[in-house]
Amino acid sequence: MANLSVDHLLGIKELSKDDIQLIFETTDHFKEVINRPIKKVPSLRDITIANIFFENSTRTKLSFELAEKRLSADVVNFSSSNSSVKKGETLLDTVNNILSMKVDMVVMRHASPGAAHFLSRHIKANIINAGDGTHEHPTQALLDTYSIREKLGDLTNKKVAIIGDILHSRVALSNIYALQKLGAEVMVCGPNTLLPKYIKELGVKVSLDVKETLEWCDVANILRIQLERQQLKYFPSLREYSLYYGINKKLLNSINKEIIVMHPGPINRGVEISTDVADSKQSIILNQVENGVAIRMAVLFLLAQKKQN
Repeated sequence: MANLSVDHLLGIKELSKDDIQLIFETTDHFKEVINRPIKKVPSLRDITIANIFFENSTRTKLSFELAEKRLSADVVNFSSSNSSVKKGETLLDTVNNILSMKVDMVVMRHASPGAAHFLSRHIKANIINAGDGTHEHPTQALLDTYSIREKLGDLTNKKVAIIGDILHSRVALSNIYALQKLGAEVMVCGPNTLLPKYIKELGVKVSLDVKETLEWCDVANILRIQLERQQLKYFPSLREYSLYYGINKKLLNSINKEIIVMHPGPINRGVEISTDVADSKQSIILNQVENGVAIRMAVLFLLAQKKQN
């Protein structure tokens, strides 16, 4: 069986197209597993995995934990809110203490961009980046692109729009890298204040008009406004944002084709997306959640296999 070209999953930027295809092929296998009556396989029976989350998470943390247990790994959960980090312990000391308990893999979410890269240079365990600040969120991009592939087949020349708070989103950057590696065209859309200055350098189209964007794309991936990361006021009010950039059924019905609607969650209903769109037949939001477990099983399995080889 083929191996990944990397020892860690730090970001989509480090993956090749072949790596992504291998992850998808492995995910196809694990999707069959999680839809069986007995959903467990012994693939990682001798592996211990630590989930180290320095930021809040619901879907990602649950998804990783479920993926690890489906693979029969031993799982250790760590939350910084009730740890020695509060007493001033450094990231490296915290992780080294966990590793001294013979942990093989670390899944980490951290508020600082590059935290996973830093860790990978200092410890021997495999690192999986579960989100580092506003930098990358590789497994989210993998499950998003896998979900599009499931609906549309090959992504070559498919048009995908990413709409919303691009500036503060780690999902946007990882998705742009993944989609481009798989041959898709990408457009970003949002208020000028929520678009990074460097965005055009990534080779994406840029639009400030949401209806124009929806008419262009095959798939709309809608991002929430990340108020917790915003130190400044980037637009007058949530109501005004919703008025100009919110995706609702009336707006979707006004374009002359049916597009696929996605959202990485959590959803702010009535702000970036209305309930009638989130729960419509065009929406694949719950498919994304289901695929998230299979994608993470694939990543964990392939990294563990590489370590054993």
